[in-house]
Amino acid sequence: MDRRDCRLRIKEHRIENSPSPHPSIQLGGWKDKVYFGYLIFGFVLFILFAIGCQRTKAGITLAGSNSITPFAELLAEEYMRLNPKSSIHVQDGGSTAGIVAIRNNAAHIGMSSRSLSAAEKDLYTITIAKDAIAIIINPKNPVDDLSISQIRQIFSGKIRNWKEVGGDNNPIFVITREEGSGTRDSFQKMVMGKEEITLGALVQDASGTIRQLVADDPNAIGYISLGLVNEKVKTLKISGIEASLKNIENGDYQLVRPFLFVFKSEPAGEIKSFVEFVLSEKGQELLAKEGLIPVISKSH
Repeated sequence: MDRRDCRLRIKEHRIENSPSPHPSIQLGGWKDKVYFGYLIFGFVLFILFAIGCQRTKAGITLAGSNSITPFAELLAEEYMRLNPKSSIHVQDGGSTAGIVAIRNNAAHIGMSSRSLSAAEKDLYTITIAKDAIAIIINPKNPVDDLSISQIRQIFSGKIRNWKEVGGDNNPIFVITREEGSGTRDSFQKMVMGKEEITLGALVQDASGTIRQLVADDPNAIGYISLGLVNEKVKTLKISGIEASLKNIENGDYQLVRPFLFVFKSEPAGEIKSFVEFVLSEKGQELLAKEGLIPVISKSH
């Protein structure tokens, strides 16, 4: 099968009954939640099919977290430059899809930007780096600093206007990641707790898309990997603490999660060789240059 035939694009499904002027996915009743469940199931099936196409080729296939994907591609590119006979394919789709791919032997390495659940603890994991979740807004927005409580109230829909947190008198446009995203799972645990993200939020399946939407809208707010932040968006301080490498390393900035490689068992052969490169000084330097926090030891 031609590689182009394996590239499947999942179209965004939007339900146009949001009170926001922006299209969003609304999950009000049980029928909508069941429908959204079918979307997730179908999405995972699409990802597994695309990954399966890659597995038919020789080499190593990585699948999973959209947040880890650009860094994995960078590592794969450098590894293949150093090892011209090697072939590495990277497929995104979300942390949960990556874990499902490992269980179904559809990929050699799963990528997860969240810690594994109790039901997933039988899998073998290696932490390749640590990453901070950055709360981003448009640079034109005068707000610079929010508390965790304020962020929680914004994303739960309890605070709906920027003037309530010291900004201009404009409605807040909330953007979130999709169910199954490792970034959303980490955000839910570290920021939202038992609170649910508002049903009026625009749901997006990629951090890059969230970054672009925030860059285009002065009233938008979202969350992405700190390593993906660029000059087109502004990162909020949290209770006066900036999302900087120094503050992450000394523990002052709290929204930190692991970037994991996931396997059925301890890696061997070419896969082990690639992992060793990722954990080497050169591999860790590449990740550090991209804004991630390097690690020295691996965890299981």
